Amino acid sequence: MKKKAMLQLKVHVKIGEKVKVISGKEKGKIGLVKKILKQKNRLIIEGINIGVKHIKPSRPGQNGEIKRIEFPIHSSNVSLYQE
Repeated sequence: MKKKAMLQLKVHVKIGEKVKVISGKEKGKIGLVKKILKQKNRLIIEGINIGVKHIKPSRPGQNGEIKRIEFPIHSSNVSLYQE
């Protein structure tokens, strides 16, 4: 059985550019691109798609945490924002 070749698509925005979310639960919001995940064709945008991550304690005596982090959204759900 052959492995499927991963298709890397060109992302239409760059890090630091302002984008507007055009679909999904965050529709209409504006933010800056922090990171691009090219293999999955997704973006991490500052202040958009914030979720909760529960972190278990790694050592005895250490406390667990609940962190709020920005999760990636698909690049097709954003457009370049021009003021």
